[in-house]
Amino acid sequence: MGEYERKVRKILKEHGYRFERQAKGDHEMWYNPKLNWSVSVDGEINSRHTANGILKQAKIKRKV
Repeated sequence: MGEYERKVRKILKEHGYRFERQAKGDHEMWYNPKLNWSVSVDGEINSRHTANGILKQAKIKRKV
């Protein structure tokens, strides 16, 4: 497991996202019903840049 998965998942939960389903490979789909928006999260995030990119796609202005 990479360094940033838990941090990204925690931030997503804090912003109203919830786990929706498993996607291809080790990816997961997370959904925010308030925004009607889904984002794909890799199962192994080793780069802070990747983690911040996921948060940006999720429309979250916070950085890891």
